[in-house]
Amino acid sequence: MSNCEQCIIRQFNSLKALTRDELVRISGCKTSKTIKKGELIFNEGENINGVFCVKDGVCKLTKLSANGKDQIVKLVVKGDLLGQRSLVSDEVTNLSAIALNDMEVCFIPKHEIMRDLQKNPNFTMDVLQQMAKDLKEADNVIVNMAQKSVKQRLAEALVYIHTTFGTTDEDMLSVILSREDYANIVGTATESAIRILSQFKKDGFISTKGKQIRIENMNGLKRVE
Repeated sequence: MSNCEQCIIRQFNSLKALTRDELVRISGCKTSKTIKKGELIFNEGENINGVFCVKDGVCKLTKLSANGKDQIVKLVVKGDLLGQRSLVSDEVTNLSAIALNDMEVCFIPKHEIMRDLQKNPNFTMDVLQQMAKDLKEADNVIVNMAQKSVKQRLAEALVYIHTTFGTTDEDMLSVILSREDYANIVGTATESAIRILSQFKKDGFISTKGKQIRIENMNGLKRVE
């Protein structure tokens, strides 16, 4: 189990603002967990009493809508912190986090991280800036949902996944999502997502191998209307 002060992952999130002594203290009380693909990290409405630092792997944050469908709100990569919003607001979490592949996460208890929020202004500011960034992204999602077609949103989702998570040695998108997941990202029925992906394939924008997708024409996807 690596020490927080030596862990390179902290450079990608708010923990980078902590002092060495604070990191040593947190390192002594954190617990490391392996989460298998498909497993829950936490469930909507749960009191998680701490934050998760994603050391490896990718998870989806979902919100259950009134019609019983999961809306994917965000994909979370290694380096991100999970649960900091419900920590600051002192509320149960309003999202569920589910592993999309095997993950390694470290859990830091609430009482330890709250001590640093109260005493280290650099850390507090970093957490606030991250929340402001999340709010900005959420605003963009709302506008996209209202103003862009499902086809455009799906094209953007493919470009985003390629840009954010990269590709395998065979140039396939490194994050493998089900067709239902794609539908839940753009807010449509699974059948519609399947139909649009088939159209993208016919147009030469993508190719597929089972669930895997390779982008063949990035500019074509960016120009979808």
